[in-house]
Amino acid sequence: MMDNVRLVKASLNVAFEEGTPEIEEFQKEFNSLLSLHDDPLSIWLKSEKIRKESEDTDKVLLTLIAELHRKIDALSVKMTQPGPIHIPLAHSGLIEFVGHGYLMFDKERLRAGERYYARIDMPTFPRRYLPLFFEARCEKMGKIVLMHEDDKRDWSAYMAACERAMIRQMKGKEGEY
Repeated sequence: MMDNVRLVKASLNVAFEEGTPEIEEFQKEFNSLLSLHDDPLSIWLKSEKIRKESEDTDKVLLTLIAELHRKIDALSVKMTQPGPIHIPLAHSGLIEFVGHGYLMFDKERLRAGERYYARIDMPTFPRRYLPLFFEARCEKMGKIVLMHEDDKRDWSAYMAACERAMIRQMKGKEGEY
């Protein structure tokens, strides 16, 4: 039975494959993608001492410099790491709608009842991949069953941004009449 789910229009690229958190390869990437957000630079910037010392600093400039540092670190890893940073996943697609705890694909790509591991390309700054596990409710819709706490906040923020964009677009159409 389908839950009463509120969805908003989105456009997210996703790679996914049948799997559960018990599969070591998926669990390893799931955990490593979280640790990328908790790199030493992020931890340092979040520290109380640094936040206090940087009160008079331009936050945008500090964020841009920190992101440049992360990109240099990522390039270093790519140049020295023998294999791919992300595991290859069997399928890719487009998520057309998002909801709190839900995602809906643009086409029928899933098998109802099957569990999947997914890596979503989030259009945030800094750009990053959001790993999660979900269970297919039908051929197009999945219910998220496991996501990192930090990622839940980012997912909700992305959904809210999509909702605001949809409301602005609807208000713009009202003015046309």
